[in-house]
Amino acid sequence: MASAPSIPPDPVRRRLFSELSWPEVAEGAARTGSTVVWPFGAIEQHGPHLPLSTDALFAERVCTAVLERLPHDLPIWQLPTQSLGFSQEHRGFAGTLSLPPELLLGLVVAVGSDLAAAGFQRLVLLNGHGGQIALLEVAARQLHAARPDLAVLPCFLWRGPEGIAQRIPEPERQRGLHAGLAETSLMLHLAEELVGPGRQADGPLQEPPEGWSLEGQAPCAWLTRELSSSGVIGDPAGASAELGQALFEALVEGWRRRLESLLNSDWPSGTQRG
Repeated sequence: MASAPSIPPDPVRRRLFSELSWPEVAEGAARTGSTVVWPFGAIEQHGPHLPLSTDALFAERVCTAVLERLPHDLPIWQLPTQSLGFSQEHRGFAGTLSLPPELLLGLVVAVGSDLAAAGFQRLVLLNGHGGQIALLEVAARQLHAARPDLAVLPCFLWRGPEGIAQRIPEPERQRGLHAGLAETSLMLHLAEELVGPGRQADGPLQEPPEGWSLEGQAPCAWLTRELSSSGVIGDPAGASAELGQALFEALVEGWRRRLESLLNSDWPSGTQRG
């Protein structure tokens, strides 16, 4: 009886950390410049029309697409997405699950320490939830202090890639903080079946004092229930799959360029690719 034809390994799936064997992990970690990307999201309300997993879905889909576009010989792997995050500002809306900040800090240090012990040299935290940007930056510093041999790069999905802001008109560019035009459009592109009806504008009617903002420069602490009855902060009414596709392409290409530049560098000193 003829043997079944062998199926060549999928180079993209071989970048999923959880599907490797331990000898493959050891071999990969030993490569100079070995890098792991860890997508972060949240399980939190996203208005009446978007799923709780919005931030996690975005981080994972962008990360996977980025790794698909990178040259297959680069030493980079993707960890399973950390879907539960720090979402305290969205409490009061059913479905929001928020980890205590110290638990998330400890998680990053524990997992990162294991990766460093295995021999990996870089860890990229690709975070899709704006409410935990500062927390993951603190976690990155704590991890690097505990394991100076591991470079840690805390990144926010929407911050960095070029071509994002230009595609979002004002006032939504400044006011669309949550479940607004950008997030709804991106979900229409990635998973239209998860987008429900009832896409109406909501959010603060009173402008912050001059020189202050809800996010960005000179921000203030806020809770969603103080700003919105629906959980939406912005206006998703004009969202479209076409805009979502343009945003997705900008996100993927922006992070692909940054990761490829990192992988082809010797930063930090002594991690020249091998």
